[in-house]
Amino acid sequence: MEVIQKEWGKIGDKPVISFTLANDKGIKITCLNYGGIITKIITPDNKGNYENIVIGFDKIEPYLNNLSYFGAIIGRVAGRIKDAMFDLNGKTYILNKNENNNHLHGGLKGFNRVFWEPEIVQKEKEIAIQLSYLSVNEEEGYPGNVEIKVTYSLNNNNEFSISYGAISDQDTLLSMTNHTYFNLSGNLKRDILNHVLKIKSDQFLELDEELIPTGVILDVTNTPFDLREGKLIKEGITSNHLQIKVANGGYDHPFILNTHNDEEIMLWDLESGRTLTIETDELGVVVYTGNQLKENDMYGVSLRKYLGICLETQGLPDAIHHPNFPYYILKPGEKYSSNTIYKFSVRG
Repeated sequence: MEVIQKEWGKIGDKPVISFTLANDKGIKITCLNYGGIITKIITPDNKGNYENIVIGFDKIEPYLNNLSYFGAIIGRVAGRIKDAMFDLNGKTYILNKNENNNHLHGGLKGFNRVFWEPEIVQKEKEIAIQLSYLSVNEEEGYPGNVEIKVTYSLNNNNEFSISYGAISDQDTLLSMTNHTYFNLSGNLKRDILNHVLKIKSDQFLELDEELIPTGVILDVTNTPFDLREGKLIKEGITSNHLQIKVANGGYDHPFILNTHNDEEIMLWDLESGRTLTIETDELGVVVYTGNQLKENDMYGVSLRKYLGICLETQGLPDAIHHPNFPYYILKPGEKYSSNTIYKFSVRG
């Protein structure tokens, strides 16, 4: 196993460094010190072809202006916060608005738009990059100085893990995730409509017209959101279900997981045989089928709707405004901790 490090570009006078984690079985994960962005994940198909299974660019410039958060660390709070404000301990905090009247994925300069301090960590059974960042008091409107560490690890069992840890000096909100878009066809040869998605979840959240949870928790039974036995993505998003229409013809919804660290999320591509199994200790997962991706050329491939799917393990969005949702308040002296494992395999 090895870590390959190289300069990938510059933002102003700051070098953007790429780190490629490579195990002994040919799996490679490439990430940046800017935004913690995952640019490539190389895995084999059922014929032994090693190809990239995520949406990414081959240079830094497209990442600077994109609004799709490709591959990035998301925070302080993943998802939308209604009206870009919240009350905490009797005080109202006003956040930066970056989607209509709301606050999305950490604001104008969320964790996807900052430089992280990298450190290579090599152990006997895994290799890792630890990324550190200090989010200062009032950044994007949030209270507290928050010290954050995100660790990307790869082992020879073809398991890639993302571990999040943080401490704060004030009560604050923190709910992080990663925004990688997966496409198991390899090198974006096809869209994700013929991928099969299976999620162990009995419930999902109703969204309003601005894609913010209404507070209503819905049963998946007899809806396109029933993924408990696995479903072709195209079967779900061609439904006339109102919630599919609200999300611009696809999924953009939080699912509450029935179980954790128990193969609770699975995605596979029937043609390539590639299979992704996700296990997490998070409460839920936001499934986003790229419904709002805009036409754009990227190294010979046309970026378009349904080209990738995000499986964002996280707390429930806008929880601070819904007493029936578990909150994600980080208090001084407490440690924020979250872990998600991505397992890569092949079906014949």
